[in-house]
Amino acid sequence: MHRGRGRSTSGARVPLHKSLFGRLLAVSALVAACSVAATAWLAVQTTSGAIKQEQGQNLTADTRIYNTLLGYAAGHPRWDGVGGTVRALAHRSGRRIALTTQGGLPVADSDTHASPPALPPQPSAVVDPLSVDSALSSGAADTGAAADRVDPRAVGPFRLPTAERTTLRHAADRSVSCLSGYGIASDVVLAPSGRPRIQVAGNDPQRIQGTRCSTDALDRPTRTEKKALTSLNHLVDACLDRQGRPGVQLDLNLSWGSAAEQKPVRGIDQPTGVATPVPVPTYAPAPAATARSSEADRAAASCVGTARREQLSSYVASPALLFIGDAGDTTVPGFNLSPANTARIAGVAALVLALTVGASILAGARLVRPLQALTGAAQRMRDGEDSTPVRVTADDEIGRLATTFNDMSAHRARLEEQRKAMVSDVAHELRTPLSNIRGWLEAAQDGLADPDPAFVSSLLEEAVQLQHIIDDLQDLAAADAGALRLHPQPVRIGDLLGQVASAHQARAETAGVTLTVTAAEPGAPVPIAAADPVRLRQAVGNLVSNAVRHTPEGGLVALRAHGTGDEVVIEVADTGTGIPAGDLPHVFDRFWRAEKSRNRRTGGSGLGLAIVRKLAEAHGGTASAVSTEGKGSVFTLRLPAGPTATSGTGTTGTEATR
Repeated sequence: MHRGRGRSTSGARVPLHKSLFGRLLAVSALVAACSVAATAWLAVQTTSGAIKQEQGQNLTADTRIYNTLLGYAAGHPRWDGVGGTVRALAHRSGRRIALTTQGGLPVADSDTHASPPALPPQPSAVVDPLSVDSALSSGAADTGAAADRVDPRAVGPFRLPTAERTTLRHAADRSVSCLSGYGIASDVVLAPSGRPRIQVAGNDPQRIQGTRCSTDALDRPTRTEKKALTSLNHLVDACLDRQGRPGVQLDLNLSWGSAAEQKPVRGIDQPTGVATPVPVPTYAPAPAATARSSEADRAAASCVGTARREQLSSYVASPALLFIGDAGDTTVPGFNLSPANTARIAGVAALVLALTVGASILAGARLVRPLQALTGAAQRMRDGEDSTPVRVTADDEIGRLATTFNDMSAHRARLEEQRKAMVSDVAHELRTPLSNIRGWLEAAQDGLADPDPAFVSSLLEEAVQLQHIIDDLQDLAAADAGALRLHPQPVRIGDLLGQVASAHQARAETAGVTLTVTAAEPGAPVPIAAADPVRLRQAVGNLVSNAVRHTPEGGLVALRAHGTGDEVVIEVADTGTGIPAGDLPHVFDRFWRAEKSRNRRTGGSGLGLAIVRKLAEAHGGTASAVSTEGKGSVFTLRLPAGPTATSGTGTTGTEATR
């Protein structure tokens, strides 16, 4: 029941908000969203601020350029001589300025190169003093256009000659001096036509009415103005007559009415706090004629505007196209953060976010999928199930982890098989001698066997076999626990091999096997190893015992030793049956036998070679084996060398006499 619950828990999917994939996706999406939002906001704010600042500067410069050229056109009947003004404006603004006729013929250009860049397809403005662009002229109060869009600086025939200007200026100065005597501050302001007017400070027109200062001379039109006004009135009446409407009487301020109507005062304007010149003539209907809703007034206003443009057309320059661009370029930089541009920015940001999230999903899936496979395999291993190797898809960190896990899983499976085999082998090895001892003792107890010396010898042989298995298991346990005690000292390998050969000589003769020892090559020093002599004799003895056991009658077992600088090599070679190549990697495993039967005829506990490897490793050396099936095997021990021995001659031959 417990194992079933464990499998159910391990098979449950991890919630998305707790999984590595979910966290990776959330972090990537959050970072991408914040990055995109911050970048977009910063780009929009920076770009918008820079563009607004540049557009504001350009608009101010463009307005100044437009109004300057508009004033030039209002005061000159032709564009001749405007080149100097254009170049001065370009130098002051740092822009390229070009003027062309409406037909595209060049008038003036600040770019003096032989082949200047082409002009933009659309002009920045049309310079026409009879049709002022209110968007560009609205920023200049002193040049603001009247309601009929005629530039107030275009006065034409209303421009006063010097004599009339002087007469009116003297009259204005007398009025200012008179008002000053009454404590009223005032000043003389000249209109574009040259007519002076009195500007009263304080914005209180009632203060003038209580004085005796005469302004009659300033109220009456001069001879030049009467002539121009009469001509304009004829043009207006002709326009109205074509519409079947009665004529009107124009005043100097371009208000109109019948001849019987009282004319408004024209010499003194309404006081203001700031001396702002009011152009003359200008279109400002008197209060008696402000009923704009009437059809007659609309017709009169239209005819006044038409008549003014007709009268002034010969006094002003013809309309010209104005092109304003950056120096060295023909386009005016600009950026409109319109809804379309905003949607485009939002779309790009969303696309970047979507690509980031998509890439995170793909990367997360590739990252999490092998981890999930590893988790599943580990859970199956925990539950005791056979674990299928995890598929390795890449040579990266996770791929190497999967490879290591597969190696660990295979090693664990081998260890589990060895553990099961070891338990079975230990049970078998202990059961046989114990069963024999028990059988003989029960037979003796029942009187079926006579406890003679042969009987006692048989029991002793079985007890020795039990003791041998137990000692081997104890040695392996001590080696595994790192508790195997060694007492290293210089050991003459020739003497040690001779002792081992003497101990196994009788058994070798019984098996019909020749046992030889070669302690050193002729003329070479006798090898000396730094080793525990008891444990080293045990290791070499196990190798010799194993070699004699697997060598047929008439065969040879040779013990050889030689030094190779900092190590001593001990070899035990036999001419036995050999070991198959598939079994060779397992010869040092516990309870491994070349033959799989449980026959104890050949003797041995199955632990000898495992003990040899452990003893060699405890000395800081190695144990290895090479074999050719049908020809024999060579087991090699490599141990650290001790102090160099004196030269001597190695002993070769049968060691029965030792």
